[in-house]
Order: sequence, then structure tokens, then C-alpha cells
Amino acid sequence: MSRSSVILVRSLLFNALFYANLIIHLIVALPALVLPRPVLRVFIRSYSRTSLWLLRVVCGIGVTWRGTDKIPQGPCIVASKHQSAWETFAFYAMLHDPVYILKRELMWIPLFGWYMRKAGLIPIDRSAGMAALARMTARARAALVGAHPRQLIIFPEGTRRAPGAAPDYKPGIVHLYSKAGVPCVPVALNSGLFWPRRSLRKFPGTIIVEVLDPIAPGLDKTAFFARLQDAIEQASARLIRESENRAPATGNAASANGSHGPGSGPGS
Repeated sequence: MSRSSVILVRSLLFNALFYANLIIHLIVALPALVLPRPVLRVFIRSYSRTSLWLLRVVCGIGVTWRGTDKIPQGPCIVASKHQSAWETFAFYAMLHDPVYILKRELMWIPLFGWYMRKAGLIPIDRSAGMAALARMTARARAALVGAHPRQLIIFPEGTRRAPGAAPDYKPGIVHLYSKAGVPCVPVALNSGLFWPRRSLRKFPGTIIVEVLDPIAPGLDKTAFFARLQDAIEQASARLIRESENRAPATGNAASANGSHGPGSGPGS
């Protein structure tokens, strides 16, 4: 069997186990819907960690976390590069009590949406303009400075971008930073090389997540936007080069613009 066929078979097996793992957790966690939110957090963290374990065992994809000591103890905004579905669940394994900002449509999924509401995730209607941004910011501030402050996870580009694609940062992160009054922690990664968007295949290798130096509150909006984008893009490009340089000739991680590599694919 060719290497490509092996990767496809392992990927299909992982996909089946990944969704089975999700369904099992959704069923077992049903009592948590009427219990305090920390109970649900236990199930979410279990789902995240078992999913990462399955990814490593079935697909040969590990993860290296760098710079996690830079994450402030108190509330903060975690602004992460978004290349893959991987980061939509993996941060639960690293952060104590994260809350994601996500598109509103995900909240409509039966049962799954109930859990997201219970977990306090923050929906945003991308079509509603400034009104949606104001609602999102108000809910984000409540999560950040409430009785039990949390870490807020946001993907500044709003959707997944292929490794090496031109950045497309949205103004929402600037508005949130200016209103929240907490540090913003940039996060770079290379997950799209191994779990590419819009593809069944998962390519063996090591996902690297690098937490960068926090940006203190109070910066001018223009200066903040430039600093955030430059930090994430430069570090993510470095992580991509690092993975490509480590890959053997046959390549666990192909170049970001290769026609057959995990970084290829249509734009979002």
C-alpha cells in the first residue's frame, strides 16, 4: 500500500473515531447541562485531550506547546492564528477556563449548541455589522472581568487560512482589545500543514503552538493591529519553515503552496 493510501486510511479511521468520541462525550455529559458550568468544563477538557490522543495514535500527529508560561494568570485575550479545525478544540487542553468567540450558526446545532451555550461561548453574527460587534464585546467583557475571569479565544482572521496565505485580519480584534482593558496574547501555529482545511487527510508530524509575548492594554489601535499581525504572521511563517526543514524528502509537511501538500486547497 502506498504512503498516500496509508495516510488516507488512517485519516478516515481517525475521522470516525473523532466523531464517535464527540458523540460519546455529548451523551455522557448530558447531566452537566443542569449542573454548574465547571462540571461541563471537565467533559470538554476530556474531549479535547482524548481527541489529541487519537490524533497522535491514529495519524501520528503530535503537538508541542511553546511559551505557555507567557499566558497571564488573570483574564486575557488569546488571539490565535487559524489554519485548521484542530485549534477549535485543542486550546481546552492548554488553558484553564477558555471561552471561544465563534460564528452564530454553530449555536443552532441541536444538542451541540446547547453545550456551547452552557459553556458560555460567545456567538457573533457576521452579517450584523457594528451591532453584532457591540454585543460580542459586551459579552466578552463580562467573561473577562466577571466573578470568575476567563481567557477569551478569538481568531482575528475570522476563518481558516491556508499556511502561507496572505493574512486577512478583521477589525473586530482591535475593537475588542480597545474595550477589554486586558492583555492580548498572540499565538502562532502550523496546524494547517498536518490537518489542512477542506481535506479528509491528516498528515503525520508535529503541530507546534507558540505563545508569543503578551501585548499590554492601552496601545493605540493602529499600533496594536500592526504589532499583533506582524507577531503572529512572522512566527507562524517561521514555524512552517521549521516543520518543512525537518520533513524527510518524501515530506510529512509539504510547502504551503504545493499542489499536493497538506497546505494546498481552495481559499476560505
